[in-house]
Amino acid sequence: MKRTAKAVWSGSIKEGEGKISTQSKALNEAAYCFASRFENDNNTNPDELLAASHAGCFAMALSLILGKEGFTPDSLEVSATVTMNAEALELTESHLKLKAKIPNIDKYKFMECANAAKDNCPVSKALSLNISLEAELA
Repeated sequence: MKRTAKAVWSGSIKEGEGKISTQSKALNEAAYCFASRFENDNNTNPDELLAASHAGCFAMALSLILGKEGFTPDSLEVSATVTMNAEALELTESHLKLKAKIPNIDKYKFMECANAAKDNCPVSKALSLNISLEAELA
């Protein structure tokens, strides 16, 4: 299975701008620029998209792992925060934050499954940075 995304950039790094599109058209020429990556502009940026990918992948992986253990989650609310060292132009961390509602699971089994998902979701495996997890069972 292959998925495709496309980016087009025009201009210098600070004054230029880009457009990102995905095969599914979920993003269709979404704007990004220097200010959206390194300042507080409201357009998207590659780091934000990586965070979204990590959160979504982790949630799906955790649902799969829970299912194999006989649990069906009522909800898995996941956020991912990707940190960049702007001076080194290096992504350094992805922090996953999970709030879960899963009937009939104990905290030990919940953490075992959450850590397995953190370590084994395809996006986690693709990242060469520190991945941390904060998990809460409601």
